[in-house]
Amino acid sequence: MKILIVGSKGFIGSSLAVYFSKNINYEVFECDVAVDYQKKNYIVIDASNSDFHTVFSENNFDLCINCSGAASVPDSIIHPLRDYNLNTYNVFKMLDAIRLHQPKCKFINLSSAAVYGNPLTLPVKESFLPAPISPYGNHKLQAEMICKEFFDYYSIQSCSLRIFSAYGVGLTKQLLWDLNKKFVTSDVIELFGTGKESRDFINIKDLLIAIECCLNANKFDADIINIANGVEITVQQIVDIFKQHFSETKQVKFNGIVKAGDPLYWRADVTLLKSLGYSPTVAIEDGIAEYIRWAKTI
Repeated sequence: MKILIVGSKGFIGSSLAVYFSKNINYEVFECDVAVDYQKKNYIVIDASNSDFHTVFSENNFDLCINCSGAASVPDSIIHPLRDYNLNTYNVFKMLDAIRLHQPKCKFINLSSAAVYGNPLTLPVKESFLPAPISPYGNHKLQAEMICKEFFDYYSIQSCSLRIFSAYGVGLTKQLLWDLNKKFVTSDVIELFGTGKESRDFINIKDLLIAIECCLNANKFDADIINIANGVEITVQQIVDIFKQHFSETKQVKFNGIVKAGDPLYWRADVTLLKSLGYSPTVAIEDGIAEYIRWAKTI
């Protein structure tokens, strides 16, 4: 199977490229805006133009996994047009190029739990009505709708994976990265929120397994699938795990301010994902320990 990974220089995309390359059943092609002269199957895409017609007219793929796009809620509020172009318009351009040049190529769209906003009840099921609270969440939802459009009208097979809180070796932003920097450099640490906010974390190793489960299940009728572990963990619990690796004397203060666009509580219903054969392999304590060890090396 020939797989094209768009956004192969990012956290998830680069991890996917390594993961699939280890399987002789997959021939992996990578695509991103950065130049890479070292890799054989690598396609450079113009960041200002994103001409996917060239990509799909000159190559043949069985599957395209879209890992590209902007991934910052705060930036989406400040620069909504940029976020729209990267997270929504580019998805349309990819699918339109597939429609014209390779209509048999399947498409996996990496979406986000941000489409749910602040759900009224937990766990969050795929059938819940989306209610995004940020431009980022809105644009991810619109990308899902574009996938549905191309399936309904052009029979382009796709699925959208609503990823919750992915973390792990290689991620240099978001909560764990911020916590690690502050634990290393400060004795008094200030964090946003109250500490009671919760997330449903999934380690990058498990995320890769989950994506492959979705691929093998062949659910490409514009399906929506939650990608998480179904376990709710508070920010305070994450802080407590960090203290075990640094010092119990570290003072952590929450300022009570909720950042715009941030949800309060998340826990996914992963019944569908588990039915596809997924089972988590990395406990949060082990994943954080590995992350802290890795962060010390960079």
